Amino acid sequence: MKISDGSVTIIIRLMVGMVFLTEGIQKFLFPAVLGVGRFTTIGIPWPEFSAPFVGVVEIGCGAMLILGLYSRLASIPLLIDILVAIYTTKYPLLMKHGFWNTMHEARVDFCMICGLIFLLIIGAGRFSIDNR
Repeated sequence: MKISDGSVTIIIRLMVGMVFLTEGIQKFLFPAVLGVGRFTTIGIPWPEFSAPFVGVVEIGCGAMLILGLYSRLASIPLLIDILVAIYTTKYPLLMKHGFWNTMHEARVDFCMICGLIFLLIIGAGRFSIDNR
């Protein structure tokens, strides 16, 4: 099986898209824990604006990846999103608890970065709206 045949690409799109889509939805379902409250706790500026904004970006771009709609373009804001998330949540963890604890906590973040870079380079694949 080759990457260019689209079978692998759809799995990556679904994996990355579903993680971002569900995380974005949860920012609205559980604002005290995962939305405005969390953004306030970790020191993100203007949490009342930034948490819903990030939630909408994650929902919109995550759905775009799932559908294969402008996948390369949708990967860019999500890469920024995940890099900010790592900086604000994993860097302090690294300073407090060390490398191995941080690597354990950052495993999903690392997979999301790899998946997003893959989609940015390869695109949505054969089974996508982009391909039509």
